[in-house]
Amino acid sequence: MSLTQPQPKPNAPVVQPPIAVVGAGAWGTALALLASSKGVPVYLWARRPQHAQAMQEERQNSEYLPGALFPASLHPTADAEEALSQAQFAVVALPSKALRETLGRLPKAKAYVSVTKGLHFTEHHLLRMSQVIEEVTGVAQVAVLSGPNLAEEIARFLPATAVVAAQDLAFARQVQQVFSGPSFRVYTSSDVVGVELGGALKNVIALAAGMVDGLKLGDNAKAALITRGLREIIKFGVAQGAQEATFMGLSGLGDLIATASSPLSRNRSAGERIVKGETLAALETQKSVVEGIYTAKALHTWDQETGADLPITEAVYRVIYLGTDPMEELSRLMGREAKPE
Repeated sequence: MSLTQPQPKPNAPVVQPPIAVVGAGAWGTALALLASSKGVPVYLWARRPQHAQAMQEERQNSEYLPGALFPASLHPTADAEEALSQAQFAVVALPSKALRETLGRLPKAKAYVSVTKGLHFTEHHLLRMSQVIEEVTGVAQVAVLSGPNLAEEIARFLPATAVVAAQDLAFARQVQQVFSGPSFRVYTSSDVVGVELGGALKNVIALAAGMVDGLKLGDNAKAALITRGLREIIKFGVAQGAQEATFMGLSGLGDLIATASSPLSRNRSAGERIVKGETLAALETQKSVVEGIYTAKALHTWDQETGADLPITEAVYRVIYLGTDPMEELSRLMGREAKPE
């Protein structure tokens, strides 16, 4: 047989129904790349038609993930009907501050997977993103995917893991099958609250870790901050109905380590820039959203209403929104009443 002749394919690829990814930022694009690299048809919806057109022509998202070339099965579009009408589920990769308004004007999907790591506070209620999605769309089939997932590394197909949580474990397994591959291992969970809160709250601790880095306070201080930050996340999460063990897994401790340590982390890098003089206004206008600044505000408002004890979160809030001196906040944390660990 000549080497130029086509080789037989004993197992034809399984034809899969498409998925939609709503939001063409770095994280949404990385997930679209993961699924489409397996041959899954993916419609990547961009809010701006000119952004969708640029991706169609360049076959990459040069605005957010330059150099990560699109497989043939990845279809950028600004047509929400095209993206959502046939999708087995829609991945919501929108900034938390834009999620409610954006989803409210789009056609409904059959089911949703939230990958937005944030919180909303509204009318005396603290809402997770999956709850906002269900409230806006009326669709009850909503899963959450979270873990130590830096978009730039995912797009390069470096090894990574995540957890997908849903009340319907059959749906969680469906999402698991779509995204699991040689470089991305997905586990399932039924603890939606724990997986979602771990992803949201770690951004606030990562902001604080960046501040420690910016102030050059050393690795001992940063390790202590991350450890006590995890304790704060667990305490809050369990009070909200999450399972403590979830926070010791990929969507808790794993995500916290990556986000508080990596130079690729937007939240950690933002904390470092804050102590060097960057303003809240500058953070809010940059292209890549720093979710931790909005989560800190939502948690502060919740703290004011309920008396929840979130000392690190409150310190981050005061630095960002009240302009207090980070070293004064550190002194306040170090001077808290001595007690057993």
